[in-house]
Amino acid sequence: MQAHIVHVHPEPGSFNAALTQRATMALEANGVAVTLSDLYASRFDPVEAGRHYRNRSDPATFSALAEQRHAWQTDTVPVDVVREIEALSKADLLVIQFPLWWHGPPAMLKGWFDRVFMNGGLYTSRKRYDAGHFRGCRAVISVTTGAPEAAFGPGARGGDPETMLWPLHYSLHYMGFTVLAPFWTFGVQGHGYVYEQDDSLSTRLTTQLDRWQHRLEAIDDAPALVFPSWGDWDQQGQPLASARVRAPLAAQS
Repeated sequence: MQAHIVHVHPEPGSFNAALTQRATMALEANGVAVTLSDLYASRFDPVEAGRHYRNRSDPATFSALAEQRHAWQTDTVPVDVVREIEALSKADLLVIQFPLWWHGPPAMLKGWFDRVFMNGGLYTSRKRYDAGHFRGCRAVISVTTGAPEAAFGPGARGGDPETMLWPLHYSLHYMGFTVLAPFWTFGVQGHGYVYEQDDSLSTRLTTQLDRWQHRLEAIDDAPALVFPSWGDWDQQGQPLASARVRAPLAAQS
């Protein structure tokens, strides 16, 4: 088995970095080969733009989807994107580690999705969802928040965790991944915001590292999220009355 971790945090001493280090250790201890993309450390450019394409199909007007498709067809995919795709293509498990910023992922991660999941190569009009490029591979998100767990939930002050991760989860499903239930670490406080005493915080975060390790050690038993598939939609993409899954996301029993 091989795993690839996409780490998205600018501070090497962050708790996100500790989670990534623990994930690497836990997986390797179980005989899993692990590769890592540290997007900030590698200075990955998250901005999709014409400057990335040395052999433009249309030098006058930039269309991201058209240039991605043309680059794939002409073997001129940007070098940094090639590295990411090669790592993903070897992996059975994708782990994405990031902090929740403004009720979503850092822009760096959104840009990674924009540039790496290339049109015409990793997805086409039919190579999507349960027929996606990465079918048979699993993906799991590990995410941290600053506010405590009590502040989160449907209608709560911090927002609904499931809703905030839905765009990423659905995009992973779009690419064919089996998406596992996420791992949340709430209340990683700092920057003057204090929700608990330091000794309590240290103990709780240490426990979270252990829980993350145990989660990865038992990854084969991790619950998956359930999404609609091609068989659940009519020709316009609307859910059929007989659809197996009508809601966009539901926890598997």
